[in-house]
Amino acid sequence: MFSSTRVIHPGGFIEYRTETLTGFRTRICPERLKRGIGNSCVPEYSSDGCPFCPGLVESVTPVFSDGTRIRVGESITFPNLYPFAAYHIVTVITGAHSTVQFTPSQVADALSGQLIALKNQDGYISINWNYLPSAGASIPHPHLQGLVDNTPDTLPAQYINSSSRYYKQYGTPYFSIVKLHEEQSKRSLAGTRLFWYAHPVPCGEREIRCILPITTVSEFSEYIDDFCADLVEILGLYRDLGTSAFNMSIFFGTEKESDYFTAFCSIIARINPNPLSTSDTAFMERLHLEPVILTLPEDLADIWGDYLKAKLKTT
Repeated sequence: MFSSTRVIHPGGFIEYRTETLTGFRTRICPERLKRGIGNSCVPEYSSDGCPFCPGLVESVTPVFSDGTRIRVGESITFPNLYPFAAYHIVTVITGAHSTVQFTPSQVADALSGQLIALKNQDGYISINWNYLPSAGASIPHPHLQGLVDNTPDTLPAQYINSSSRYYKQYGTPYFSIVKLHEEQSKRSLAGTRLFWYAHPVPCGEREIRCILPITTVSEFSEYIDDFCADLVEILGLYRDLGTSAFNMSIFFGTEKESDYFTAFCSIIARINPNPLSTSDTAFMERLHLEPVILTLPEDLADIWGDYLKAKLKTT
């Protein structure tokens, strides 16, 4: 599934990893965790003038062509006022301006609102979440974003195209092989409802992926409850490790790729917002397009196991 080369230096090691299918490369440098650039304290953000808070969200956000917004539970979905995709929607997850811990039902309602708006769209769909400004959220109030374009974005395109070639060569869907391989590795996360694992060639810090048993967005509703139960637990692990900020994307394919492409979710931890922190994205990530990772995926799976054991002791 991937190749790895470890270079030893006086302070420890650097591990270079390359994903065989896509050629995606990353470098893992655990000693850089010792720099202490993060901060577990998340500042309070004022709700004054927030366009996603109750009272304003109903009056300042756009509406769909029929003059409505989509409401599911606490969530409210509407078109993005400043789109960067052919079809771009926003879902405000909850009326609370600052939410540290989400319930599975809150996230499930928000995802359901996204599905209502996305299910009849043609093209390549993703559902995305930037949580907190240090993860790219221009508005701190928690919200999801759904994107649809005629062609897949760079990362999903790599998997779609490479999976097509793999299927033609071997007659087996690539993601089924990944799942079989990772289930037997020490990177698999035990105790989840769906299949989650610490991705061995991470594109961001503490990347955890879910391989969904579907291809298209229209199939997702059947698995939302299980997905959200798992997701909330994984976000609990991040908080336990002192990380609140994160990015999440769920990438879906189209019917024509159903033989060989599987929808998947990727979550990465981001540095918490505070005035004393250095960004966790620099020239390597943005210009070299090669991320520098601090946590070994194999260690992350062990940390997950310790997290579950500690949780059981307190319940």
